[in-house]
Amino acid sequence: MRFIHMADIHFDSPFTILTDKKNFGTERRLEQREAFRKAIEYIKEEKIPYLFIAGDLYDQNYIKESTIEFINNLFKTIPDTKIFISPGNHDPFLKNSFYNTYNWNDNVKIFNDVIETIELEDVDIYGYGFSSFYCSDSKVEEIKIKNKNKINILLVHGALDLSKNIDASYNPISTNKLKEIGFDYIALGHIHKRTEENKYNMIYPGSMISFGFDELGKHGMLDVIIEKNNKIINNLEKENKKNNTLKNEKIDKNNIKINFIELDNRIFEEKMINISEINSKEELIEKINSIKIEKNIFYKIILIGKRNIEINKNEICKLTTNENILKIKDKSETKYDLDKLAKQNTLKGIFVKRMLDKLDQKNLDEEEVKMAIEIGLKSFE
Repeated sequence: MRFIHMADIHFDSPFTILTDKKNFGTERRLEQREAFRKAIEYIKEEKIPYLFIAGDLYDQNYIKESTIEFINNLFKTIPDTKIFISPGNHDPFLKNSFYNTYNWNDNVKIFNDVIETIELEDVDIYGYGFSSFYCSDSKVEEIKIKNKNKINILLVHGALDLSKNIDASYNPISTNKLKEIGFDYIALGHIHKRTEENKYNMIYPGSMISFGFDELGKHGMLDVIIEKNNKIINNLEKENKKNNTLKNEKIDKNNIKINFIELDNRIFEEKMINISEINSKEELIEKINSIKIEKNIFYKIILIGKRNIEINKNEICKLTTNENILKIKDKSETKYDLDKLAKQNTLKGIFVKRMLDKLDQKNLDEEEVKMAIEIGLKSFE
């Protein structure tokens, strides 16, 4: 059995938190569409019979009907591919959602919050979807497999073995409990980082495209082959006619072959700049503008070292000439030894101690507090 596994596409995401640069959101959404087109074209060329989308296909709060039409029209171009969608926390199966109201193509199956089994000739597909923006108990851990002689796949959006405090509202699932059920493959969504090591066939493909600097590296989808009962896996090392994106990752002892297919033309990276020798805002901006930039990479510039100037990150970012620099992060150190000053029984010491205490007691930005301390200390000079 061969299928594509993808998740966390987030169509119509605003992308506003990444940068203040103009038009970035629109440009990124166009790249998002291009990546999805590339995925569908790959499925068509390779004649892949199944497509699994494990949630967050779109963002319910922003999605436009024209975008749904764009998605569905692409689905129509692969009529021989059975498409299964498990709604997630960003695209739940709501009464007024497009999952419920739109006339999807005949090859599309959308799961809801009632666990369902689709019994096909070579595979049984179990699916569950969010019916609201939160889910604390999907009951997928209670599934009993009907026919263990067939390939059994679970399609679900959820938080696998993560912090119950953080992820308790996003379908927390236990690895141990799922392992006991005996699925041959669990197609997961929700975590935007791709599963690097396949221990129990519980796989996150990662987001289709990167959504920020907490999602570094390459993004795309997974091309998966499963053969039950120790059958030999067919050789998929075909030369890609277009851009050689088929990368063999792994064949494991359970006869599962997973290939990562890169879809995102962009990569997010971080670059460090030591500003210890920089003595003016203009000098710093010139330093940033002189960085060698690659066209397909978005950059976050991280400032390190001892600073000799006041730094306004947003102002500096807006004054940089390269549009691929999206963020400035200031991790430079003040020229003052704040811990030492805080122990002094002086006005300076009392001031620093009280400011640091505020940082401990409240949810404040550490960079901004330390900059405020530095400005305050200059008034003592």
